[in-house]
Amino acid sequence: MSKKAPWITFRPELKVLDCTIRDGGLINDSRFTDDEVRAVYVTCVEAGLDYMEIGYMNSPEIFPKDVYGPWRHSAEEDLRRVVGDHDPEATGLKLAVMMDAGDKSDWKRQLLPSRDSVLDMVRVACYVHQIAEAVEMLHNAHELGYETCLNIMAISTVNEMEIDQMLEIARKTPAQVVVVVDSNGHLYREQVDHLVRKYMKALEGTGKEVGMHAHNNLQLAFANTIESIILGCNRVDSTMMGLGRGAGNCPTEILLGFLRNPKFKLRPVLKLIQETILPMKQHLDWGPSIPYQITGQMNAHPRHAMAFREGPEPDNYLKFHDQMVSEG
Repeated sequence: MSKKAPWITFRPELKVLDCTIRDGGLINDSRFTDDEVRAVYVTCVEAGLDYMEIGYMNSPEIFPKDVYGPWRHSAEEDLRRVVGDHDPEATGLKLAVMMDAGDKSDWKRQLLPSRDSVLDMVRVACYVHQIAEAVEMLHNAHELGYETCLNIMAISTVNEMEIDQMLEIARKTPAQVVVVVDSNGHLYREQVDHLVRKYMKALEGTGKEVGMHAHNNLQLAFANTIESIILGCNRVDSTMMGLGRGAGNCPTEILLGFLRNPKFKLRPVLKLIQETILPMKQHLDWGPSIPYQITGQMNAHPRHAMAFREGPEPDNYLKFHDQMVSEG
């Protein structure tokens, strides 16, 4: 019998990244008000979180400003309008932004040197076929002075050989973190175990950390996150009240209770949820529902369920099921 209790998860080196505004921006075209973003920022500071991913840095040409809010572009003037001259040393919080490989981000022109920005980390998101550009993006961000992170998206759709090759490439990049990203909310515990162990073994000896970003289609985001922690992940993502694309993410308020680290404070998170996040429920649709469950089980992108939920019959579950089955 093991003499260790794996659920005793206090590890001072474990860091939590809040991606409420970035991931939540996928359900409202990143149109959060300055007050809403500022409230999340202040909460992250008061709650003792390690990182806040404040938005995407996507191209204004691809995501025009008359359609998308400022948190889809994360221009420096917009960031400073909300967080002022953010100082990670004083606040204990670092600010992150996500840049997509492909044509979504104009990364060669958009990213300023870190000395001229309030941002501390750049997270590069890519699909398997975009890994070459992602490597360029990571080197560019590193040379500009940022911490870097690689998010390999939709990992549940990638075969073993491709994952092995991606991780071999990731070893040679400056990325300090490589994240297991369950974009489709499809993974079960056994798959999380397999992937986390594979990532950790592949990155062994590099000093790189393994992270977890879980979606809640099968209502397993929290379970899969804590499983990854028990296995040794030291970087985990969460959002306030699970706010995020589609079925949402691992809820910060549940995660902090599990971590049992006295530096994390729950009360500021509950205050934010009560005063800022809960009112969003009146006009934003996120969280577990049967259409998201169906896409999760089918390992399909949740965009199908999101489009259906925005249609005239959001609760016609049989219609959505039959539609998904017929489309294969």
